[in-house]
Amino acid sequence: METLLLHPISRIQGSVELPGSKSISNRTLLLAALAEGRTEVKGLLDSDDVQRMLEALTTLGIQWEQRPGTRDFVVHGAAGRIPVNEAKLFLGNAGTAFRPLTAALALAGGHYELSGVPRMHERPIGDLVDALRQLGGQIDYLGNDGFPPLAIHPAKVGDPVDVSVKGNVSSQFLTALLMALPLLGKAATVRVVGELISKPYIEITLNLMRRFGVEVTRQDWASFHIAGNQRYASPGTVHVEGDASSASYFLAAGAIGRGPVRVLGVGNDSIQGDVKFADTLALMGATITKGDNWIEASGNGRLRAIDVDLNHIPDAAMTIAVAALFADGTTTIRNIASWRVKETDRLAAMATELRKVGAQVEEGADYISVTPPDSLTPNAVIDTYDDHRMAMCFSLVALGGIPVVINDPKCVGKTFPNYFSVLDSVSLR
Repeated sequence: METLLLHPISRIQGSVELPGSKSISNRTLLLAALAEGRTEVKGLLDSDDVQRMLEALTTLGIQWEQRPGTRDFVVHGAAGRIPVNEAKLFLGNAGTAFRPLTAALALAGGHYELSGVPRMHERPIGDLVDALRQLGGQIDYLGNDGFPPLAIHPAKVGDPVDVSVKGNVSSQFLTALLMALPLLGKAATVRVVGELISKPYIEITLNLMRRFGVEVTRQDWASFHIAGNQRYASPGTVHVEGDASSASYFLAAGAIGRGPVRVLGVGNDSIQGDVKFADTLALMGATITKGDNWIEASGNGRLRAIDVDLNHIPDAAMTIAVAALFADGTTTIRNIASWRVKETDRLAAMATELRKVGAQVEEGADYISVTPPDSLTPNAVIDTYDDHRMAMCFSLVALGGIPVVINDPKCVGKTFPNYFSVLDSVSLR
């Protein structure tokens, strides 16, 4: 296994141009593929997850090209029709590709098989399949019930188009349904059963659907209605924002390592919920300033312990768990049960690795409490579980003035392939 030794970092200072948002990149690619017309997508994220989506679109007969030397792409929409009606797709561990494609292909009138890496076959998809079956979707499990891989056959959709989906496991299930339903050309209603988690990610979905010409009205967060005869149409050009989840590592580094650190690509104009990470960091004592397209963080190296519900920003919440190593007491992060069904069981993984650096950790069904040690354990070897966010979070340990070893550092390729070189560029040793 490849390892990376991170030497102690005495200070973090500088500016970071963020990679494109994974959530916006893959949503935009699929909407552009389903739309009528030609869409230019500027600043698309260069990552494993986005590559899986691009490969899938190629297999499905969607034409696209990349402008040489850029991350700008042109997607030729298929006007609501999938050109290839029989295909096998391998989607790695890309939930932002697997879930929306499952829904779109279930309503596309063809025969498809969707599979991924072993971990993807452990990530639940039963709630989405159950909802699609309510609509007349014909979907078979090729392994364990409730989990990929899947075989999809032409749906038998009737009237009215009224479907319920559970909201407490993954917001991607609701996103997938909302993005796929306009393909039917009928009025449709989606009702959410139970609590809807990660609401800001649904806001991203609704915002992007609106850009592509489909309006969704919602009643609180309990039901969503799509009027009939709406079709996706290209908005011409979509600029992909910087990734707000990726911003969290550098903002936390600025607070811990004195800074200032400025991230470029997200700010007051962002449509991503994870920009609210900066507000949580401010609660911990960081100094935060913002512009339309940037956020800056600095601090004195010590943070305040907090007790906080971070259900709305589950990915960025992981960064708070590691930042807690630099706080003045016990930090508790609540309402994060969704961590257990991500790229790995993040609650268990985070607890295990935080203990390696000396923290006292209490792990609950949907919370984690972290008490920092008097001094961090040097040369801890951090396992990353093929989870990009574990690797990036634990790089912050080096700000404690100790070396830390990251196993399988290339797992950051899922969203931020050059993360460690960018971190090095703003690190003073």
